[in-house]
Formats: sequence, C-alpha cells, structure tokens
Amino acid sequence: MGKLDVAMLRYLTSEDFRVLTAVEMGMKNHELVPGSLVASIANLRHGGVHKLMKDLCKHRLLTYERGKQYDGFRLTNAGYDYLALKALTNRKVIASFGNQIGVGKESNIYTVADEDRNPLCLKLHRLGRTCFRNIKDKRDYHAHRNRASWLYLSRISATKEFAYMKALYDRDFPVPRPVDFNRHCVVMDLVTGGPLTHVTAVEDVEGLYDELMGLVVRLGNCGVIHGDFNEFNIMIDAHGRPIIIDFPQMVSTKHPNAELKQVSDSIQHDESKLSTQNVTDNITNLHIDDKTDAEEIPTLVSTEDIQNKDGKEELDKNSQKYRLAMIEKALSDVRSMRSYTSASTIAPEVVKQQVKKNLEVREKKMARKHAIAKGEASAVTRERRDNRETIRESHGLWGWDE
Repeated sequence: MGKLDVAMLRYLTSEDFRVLTAVEMGMKNHELVPGSLVASIANLRHGGVHKLMKDLCKHRLLTYERGKQYDGFRLTNAGYDYLALKALTNRKVIASFGNQIGVGKESNIYTVADEDRNPLCLKLHRLGRTCFRNIKDKRDYHAHRNRASWLYLSRISATKEFAYMKALYDRDFPVPRPVDFNRHCVVMDLVTGGPLTHVTAVEDVEGLYDELMGLVVRLGNCGVIHGDFNEFNIMIDAHGRPIIIDFPQMVSTKHPNAELKQVSDSIQHDESKLSTQNVTDNITNLHIDDKTDAEEIPTLVSTEDIQNKDGKEELDKNSQKYRLAMIEKALSDVRSMRSYTSASTIAPEVVKQQVKKNLEVREKKMARKHAIAKGEASAVTRERRDNRETIRESHGLWGWDE
C-alpha cells in the first residue's frame, strides 16, 4: 500500500478524530498549533487531550515541533489522509482500501472499492515534494497569498481537479467519472487500461492522433486549456479509446499564460507524429555533393617555413599559412614564459577580518545549537523551570535562607 498504512484507521476513536480536526482548524492561522489551543478547540468532555496527542504522535499522525517563538503540534500527511478517508467512509463512498497503482510528482494513486465492491480510484494530492516545489510559478494556487501550507495547497489542487473533471464529464468528454472528493482526496472511476506511454502498438495511429487533436480543439471551444496534454496524462482503455486525466493545471482561455499553454499542448502532439520510419527516410534523403570543392584543412605551420635561409619571407602576409604561423609563434612564446613572482591582490588586514568574522559566525551557530532545549517539555514548562532555578539561586537576596 505504499507509504500509506490504513491499518490504524479502524482503531481510532471519535475523540482521536476530534483532536485531529482541532489541529487542522488551528493550522488555518498557526504554523505550529499550541497544545492549549488544541484542547480549547477539541473541548473534550473528560479532558485527556494531551494524552491523545501523545498517542497520535506515536502513530505519526501528528508531529511535535519546536519553533523560534513557541512549540506546538502539526498535522502530518498521514493524519490528513486519515481525516479525508474517515469523511469518505462516513459518506459510504469507499468501504475498502487497496494497493498503490501509481505515483507522480504531485499525487499518489490507490485502488479502493465501495460497499458494492465496485472498483474505484483514489487520488491523494501530495504537493510539496522535493522534486516539485516550484508551485508558485507553475500553478496559480497561491492567488494573493505569499505563504501557504502544503496541505492547504493540496486541498486547493484536489478541489480544482474535481470541479474541472465534473464539468468535462457532464459535457461528454472522455474523462473518468468523478464520484466524490474530500480535502485532498479525489475519488473517480477506475480506468481499465494503461497510460499512453506503456502502449507499444496502436492499430490506427492517424485516427488516434486526429481524435486527440480534436479533443484539444474541443477543450479550447469550451474555454479551457489542459496545460499538460501529453502521453503521461492520456489513458488508453480496453477498447482503444483515449481518456484524459490529471486536471490541476487546467486554466481558462482568458488566463495570461493561456496562449503559451495551448502552444505547448499542440507542440507535444505535433512531435509525436514523427515516427522512426519518417526519421529514417529523412536521413536517407541526405547526400553529399561531390562537385563541391574540398577546402584545405587549416593546420599550424612552423615559423621555419616562413623564412628561408637568407631570412627573407617566402609567404604572403595576407595568406592563411602566414597567419597560422604567427599564431604558432605566439603560442610558443607563451609556453616559454615563466613566472618567478606571485602576489595576492587582497590586503592581509582584509583576510584577517574575514577569518575573524567567519569564526564569530561559527561560534554563534554552535551557541544556538547548544541552547536548543531537549526533552518533551513545552516552552511554558521550560520557562517555569528557569524561574524556579533563578529563585533557588537568589535565596539570600531578599533576606531569607533555605
């Protein structure tokens, strides 16, 4: 099942999901959610929020991190997956979870089934991977925001894909049937086929190409552009018909970069028209014209050939051999030169100042490293402990002894 293990999903209680939801709500305006805020949002009747958060951290559904200003909890990808799967299960959209069938730079694909055991496809959006972090330039998820959580961007991506998929499916486009979505999960019909990259032979290549280019034109007439219309995002079903997938990068024709995206889609499929036979034919059509005069290959000549025994020049100064000889003479002069002195252009005082500055920076880094608190105590506990130590050390200051 890949990196997503849903075995713990059946053992989590409603209070656990209430704590996960509280952390999710706190992350709307907190990078790290303090434990007190989680307890106030969860508002459990019998308390015990910190014990539940400790257990969730043990199962890696939450993570406890130390920030510059305060410490707090953060929802992990697994915890966000559990919240989405729990919501889809309560809606009776999915009833069983299968294996991972695909992985990309922005998502993971799994097989699931509903209560009637009909196979479905579950797509988990995974934005923020190291191989694809330039989201702000490649996608328009940020809008007016300067910063956003990767989980929130994944949610925007899933919402956008489901909306476009449903709109295209209602207009009889060859896309998977959208079933439902929640947070960063999109549930759709499972396509019985494979991507175009795995197809080695097609019966009617020209017909398939015309159909794909016709889809590009239909999308443009509807006012949208796919943005990533290539062989990786085209599925071929059991009947040989193409099915379009992957819609997070789809934009409107009124988008500022719509023309560039449309040209990119067209170029990718124009290049796919070239076959091995066409390239071979173009290569065999090339021939060498024997009537062209062969040019003399320029070579360096020695300076001895320029002058005769009497010291008079034999070659014309405007000839190519004379120029090549001069180049050879200059190169030989350079090879014979030796350097006996070396001096630095940087003053010694500047070097000392730079070395001193580097040492100071290194010492500050080491001091900050040693100042990091260890253990599982929160920032408030550390502050209280420091206060107690201060009072204990200054027992004689106010006139009393221990």
